[in-house]
Amino acid sequence: MSYDWDWEAFRDALPILLEGFRTTLLATVLGTLVAAVLGLVVAMAGRAPTRLVTWPVRAATEFVRSTPLLVQLVGAYAIFDTVEPLTIGITVLGIHYAAYLSEVYRAGIDAVPKGQWEACRALSMSPRRTWQAVILPQAVRKVLPALGNYGIAMFKETPFLAVITVTEMVAEAREYGADHFVYAETFTLAGLIFLAASYPTSLLMRKLERRLGH
Repeated sequence: MSYDWDWEAFRDALPILLEGFRTTLLATVLGTLVAAVLGLVVAMAGRAPTRLVTWPVRAATEFVRSTPLLVQLVGAYAIFDTVEPLTIGITVLGIHYAAYLSEVYRAGIDAVPKGQWEACRALSMSPRRTWQAVILPQAVRKVLPALGNYGIAMFKETPFLAVITVTEMVAEAREYGADHFVYAETFTLAGLIFLAASYPTSLLMRKLERRLGH
């Protein structure tokens, strides 16, 4: 028993999957921005001098990191059922990856030499000026490649958004495959699109990592 590959269906499905790819890309870009900003806020809050701030932040971070993304999506969709599903998806993706990026930022901040902190205190620089002009530029530079890698990981997990009715690229592939009985062609095409988008980005991150390493 053999399977007859349908090149016509493969070609016809391309515009439909590219339409879904726009949603996938939008969720990835906005989710990454949310994660990058929120992760930095969480990392800085974790260094607060009072436990009234650090304990809730750490507890929330551990909760997010210890529960599956799929469960978080379904839970948020059930609670905020009046909100646009794509908005829920972007927010949950951003929060989920912010929990991981906060640890990346923390490592970058800890990697800044102690002499930099001491020099700022010796110059009577305010805490805000210290963070903006000295600490964050060095920390972000060190963790930038890791941020890019987490963005790629988020991109590959956007198919989970289908469980909250977001019609991204893989959902489009499934629907087209069900309508025309060409699952192999549509899912193969979706995989190739993912590969075409993520692999060059991965190479760029490696190149950036080597450059920043020097």
